[in-house]
Amino acid sequence: MVKEVDIFGAALQDFMDDKYTEDIVVHSSIAEDDVIPIPYLFRPYSEMPLVEQQALSLASGTILDIGSGAGSHSLWLQQQGLDVTGIDVSEGAITLSRKRGLKNATNVNILEHKGTYDTLLLLMNGTGIFERVTKIDSYLKHLKTLLNKNGQILIDGSDIAFMFEDEDGGFWMDTHRDYYGEVTYTMSYKGQESPSFDWLYLDYEKLAWYAQKNELNCELIVEGDHYEYLAKLTLT
Repeated sequence: MVKEVDIFGAALQDFMDDKYTEDIVVHSSIAEDDVIPIPYLFRPYSEMPLVEQQALSLASGTILDIGSGAGSHSLWLQQQGLDVTGIDVSEGAITLSRKRGLKNATNVNILEHKGTYDTLLLLMNGTGIFERVTKIDSYLKHLKTLLNKNGQILIDGSDIAFMFEDEDGGFWMDTHRDYYGEVTYTMSYKGQESPSFDWLYLDYEKLAWYAQKNELNCELIVEGDHYEYLAKLTLT
């Protein structure tokens, strides 16, 4: 069996080894190619967007950082004396997080993770892990099993409706999609390309609707300047 290419892991390790020469290129189903600047994944708290800073300030108790990447959020929380565990599907990212000093880091898919926490943290468009709207219910049901009684889910998202507006104010959408925020990506780095994967940009009203459907309270905490927001979900 061929091992899946770990684009993030390779790029993060190159940065740590002073071999940073290029960024990750992102190929999207809805837009032209873009890049993920590798140094940005190592940003300190002072350079994080308001939405992320607000989420970190609200995190409390035992914390699970879902999609922890290079570990920047988890490490900041750990430095504040908090009990945080980072998880990521990238084995390389988890290995690197440990090298950076993160005490608790596990290479696992969120749907396979077990345990209970006071705070679940999903940042950098945390709604992306839902993949498609048809999978939101199953993800939220699983996230609920990871919450302690008075726990909270801090999740950020972004409404990308503006990308589908034309010059006369009309709105177009891919009829093969159930929702305009469903995007398919592949990533490439130094001649290697990842398998394609689905990623979901979810507007706040839609998130709140699915939260209520799954017996979760949904509160809008803060909105950013570029259609992004932070929400807090709690058990009803």
